[in-house]
Amino acid sequence: MTSSVSAWIWSESFWLPENVSWADLEHPPAGVEYPRLQHMLYHAFPLAVGVSLLRLLFERLVAKPCAHILQIQGGVPRRAEPNAVLERLYQSNTCPDARQLEGLSKQLDWEERKIQRWFRIRRNQDRPSVKKKFCESMWRFTFYLGVFIYAIRHLWVSPWMWDTRQCWYNYPFQPLSPGQYNYYVAELAFYWSLMVSQFTDIKRKDFMIMLVHHLATIFLITISYGNNMLRAGTLVMCVHDASDIFLEAAKLANYAKYQRLCDTMFVVFSIIFFFTRLVIFPFWVVYSVLVESWQIIGPYQAWWLINGLLLVLQALHIIWFYLIARIAVKAIFKGKVSKDDRSDVETSTDEDISSNGSKNSCQTSKLRDSSNTNVLNGETHDH
Repeated sequence: MTSSVSAWIWSESFWLPENVSWADLEHPPAGVEYPRLQHMLYHAFPLAVGVSLLRLLFERLVAKPCAHILQIQGGVPRRAEPNAVLERLYQSNTCPDARQLEGLSKQLDWEERKIQRWFRIRRNQDRPSVKKKFCESMWRFTFYLGVFIYAIRHLWVSPWMWDTRQCWYNYPFQPLSPGQYNYYVAELAFYWSLMVSQFTDIKRKDFMIMLVHHLATIFLITISYGNNMLRAGTLVMCVHDASDIFLEAAKLANYAKYQRLCDTMFVVFSIIFFFTRLVIFPFWVVYSVLVESWQIIGPYQAWWLINGLLLVLQALHIIWFYLIARIAVKAIFKGKVSKDDRSDVETSTDEDISSNGSKNSCQTSKLRDSSNTNVLNGETHDH
C-alpha cells in the first residue's frame, strides 16, 4: 500500500514532461549527476538541526554581545499583582469585554480601570524584550546576507542567469552542480528550522500565516528539486532573498534606536522589494517559467501547478508592496518610520482612552491592527 501511495504522489505523468520517466533520471551519463530527492532530504533534515544549534550559538556568542555594545537591554517587564481570579480568566481571555469587567469589578470590589490596568500589565509581562527581537533579526540578517552572496557568486557565472531560456533547453536532463545542491540544501534546512523555531520564538499575530508560508516554501523547494527545475528555482530563491537583507537591517536599526538609519534601510528595502518582486520576478523569472518553458518543452500537469503558485505569489507581492509603500511614504515625507502601529506593547494612552469611556485597550489595539501592517517591530516576516 505504501508503494502505491508513493507512486500516486510521484506520478510521472503529473510531475514530468511527456515521454520522460523517473527511471530516465536515475541513469545519467558518465560524469553527470541528476538531482535525487532522497539525497537532499537525507542531508537537509540533519542540517536543519545543525542550523538550529548554530543559531543558538550565534545568538549567545554574537548577537547578544552586539546588543550589549549597542546598549539594547533585555528589560524586566513590570509584573502584575498576583490575583488567582484574574489569572484564571487571563489564561482563557487576555482581553475581557465590558460585561466581564463589570462582573469582575463586583466580585473583587475593584474599579474597572484597575482591572484593565492589571490585564494590560499582565499582557506586557508575556511580551518579548527588544533584546530578544534584536537577536532573532540579527540571525535572519546574517543568514540572508550569507546565502544571497553565495547564490550571486554561483549564478553570476551561470548562463541561465543572463539567458533564462537556458533553464529549459534539454529539460529535465540538466546536470546538477555542487553550487545548486548546496544552495538548495541550505535554503531547505533554514526553512525547516524556521518552521520548528516558530513554536518557540516570539509569538506573532501572523503565526498561522507564516506557518502556511513556511510549509508552502518547503513544498516548492522540494518539488522543484525533485523534478530538476533547479535553474529556475535558484533564480526564484535569489530574487526573494535580496530584499529580506534590508528589511532585517531596518529592524536592527530600529531596535538599536538609530532612527535615521532605520528610515534609510526601510526605504532601500522598499526600493529593492519593488525592483526584485514587482519587476524582475514577474517579467524575468515568471515570464520564463510561464512563456519560455511553454515554447521550449510545452506544458504538462505539474507545469500548471507551479505556474499557478508563482502567480499567487506575485499577487501577494503586490499586496505586500502596497502595505510596505505606506510606511515608506511616511519615512520619506514625515522623516520617520514610526513605531509600528501593530506593536504588541501597549501604553498608558490605551488605558487613558478606556478610562474616558470610549474603548478599552484591547479594542484600541484591534483598531490599530485593522489599519496598519507591522514590519519593523518583528511581529511579521517578509520572505
